[in-house]
Amino acid sequence: MKTKVEKAIQALRPYLQADGGDIELTDVDEEKGVVKVRLKGACHGCPMAQTTLQLGVEQFLKKKIPEIKWVEAV
Repeated sequence: MKTKVEKAIQALRPYLQADGGDIELTDVDEEKGVVKVRLKGACHGCPMAQTTLQLGVEQFLKKKIPEIKWVEAV
């Protein structure tokens, strides 16, 4: 599953980078279906970061990889 998540994040990165942000995969808990990421650049500390995480990153990853239950920022 980690390889699938890495590929999906690579597909998502250009959208975040277009706004000056970035994303880094830090961990995948396959048993729990939890993906941990670090938002970087303009995304780090942005008031909309939580919305981007839930409505953007999480929904994108869940659509690509149904085994994912949630995504959390570290």
